[in-house]
Amino acid sequence: MERPVSRIAAAAATGLLIMGACNAPGAGQGGGSDDPVTVRLGYFPNVTHATAIVGVAQGLFADALGGGVHLETTVFNAGTDATEALFSGALDASYMGPNPATNAFVKSGGTAVRVIAGATSGGAALVVRAGIEKPADLAGSVLATPSLGNTQDVALRTWLADQGLSATREGGGDVDIMPQANGDALTAFISGHIDGAWVPEPWATRMVREGGGHVLVDERDLWPDGAFVTTLLVISTDFLDAHPDVVKGLLRGHVAATAFVNEHPEQAQEIVTTSIADLTGAKLPAGTIGVAWQGLAFTNDPIASSLYADARDAKALGFLETDDLAGIFDLALLNEVLVEAGATPVPSP
Repeated sequence: MERPVSRIAAAAATGLLIMGACNAPGAGQGGGSDDPVTVRLGYFPNVTHATAIVGVAQGLFADALGGGVHLETTVFNAGTDATEALFSGALDASYMGPNPATNAFVKSGGTAVRVIAGATSGGAALVVRAGIEKPADLAGSVLATPSLGNTQDVALRTWLADQGLSATREGGGDVDIMPQANGDALTAFISGHIDGAWVPEPWATRMVREGGGHVLVDERDLWPDGAFVTTLLVISTDFLDAHPDVVKGLLRGHVAATAFVNEHPEQAQEIVTTSIADLTGAKLPAGTIGVAWQGLAFTNDPIASSLYADARDAKALGFLETDDLAGIFDLALLNEVLVEAGATPVPSP
């Protein structure tokens, strides 16, 4: 069984970091029962994607997929880029936030993707500079999000509207929102070019520890019991239909990785720290992962209620034509894997 490919190259047009060789047309869709199958999996170098990072680094996906199945990975900055890759056929599955997942589902008329598991709850915050202590202080400020229409972008715009503050897609209004890569946002915050950012971990913690910022909004405080989906595992419907056994193997790796990060948090943090450094070329400062980890919960449950709420918010902002997500979840294979592992199945949404 081959381990994941590990070649990184910049792709300036989309802001991606690509791992692995490009597939020839039809790769991953074996034409016969004896043909090798390639699973092309996407994820981000964020602490909120710890399940994916650990699953790849520890070989849990590769082991669960078994012989004859090749795992190829791609690392992205934001879910909007991962969605484009799914649409173009460059990916078969990806870890991503709720808004890119619902956007892919709605734009395809409910045909292109399915959510097959949850991964992470929590781990997102609005960090701001000194002097901003309340929502009203944000008037005239410049804030960043990972990309226009991504999960944190929608969260920030929705929260600002609830505070009576406007923000246009073009960067106008009471608050100027400048979508940019998380690393660029950290640099801009430290240099004083932006006043804050709504970002996932570890970037929120880094802005506090390295940029002298403070948390104005911990997103957990906006949700019942502090539970909201941050990361999901999404699959191409075509791949799911063509290779259900392979997808089940991928889910076995996912469940194993979820168990690992929950049962061995210190080891998982070390793996995530090392992997993020390898993927981004920058080592996280000591202690960052430990602080960021405190705001996260790793779960196989996609927390459907929060996904539906995210879709309503995205529709209200004009990022979705509809918030009708009927059929977006397909948890049958996940629950089969959970039962096999002696775990409790996830309730049907």
